[in-house]
Amino acid sequence: MEQAIADHYRDNRLGAEAVHQVLEQFGYDRMFYVLANTIRQKDFDGRISRNNKTWAKTIPVYENPDGFGCDRNVYFVVDRSHPGLLDLFLTQARKEYALSQEKKPSVRDSLNKNAGQQTRAEKPKRHKSRER
Repeated sequence: MEQAIADHYRDNRLGAEAVHQVLEQFGYDRMFYVLANTIRQKDFDGRISRNNKTWAKTIPVYENPDGFGCDRNVYFVVDRSHPGLLDLFLTQARKEYALSQEKKPSVRDSLNKNAGQQTRAEKPKRHKSRER
């Protein structure tokens, strides 16, 4: 993520390609887990929006203590990027995810649509009978 942010930050703008680069390599689940963990670790930082801090609390991040009781989650915090850029990255990633969910039809809708097509196909056609 740090490299993607560095690669796509130009002219005081973070390009949407940064999110796509990370998505191709890691997918939404892993990307959101790392981002949620990072935001939780930086909860004190005012450069991260309240919306993103609230969102981070909705993602389950499990405690992972080592043998000495230290939290291993600190090892995958995005630290080399400016917190403001990290906030922009997360906002873009959340928007991309929302758009991708709108495009996907739900499984229930697909099943209902397919069931409706099958019942239409199964109905016998009525033929007009000739009177003799």
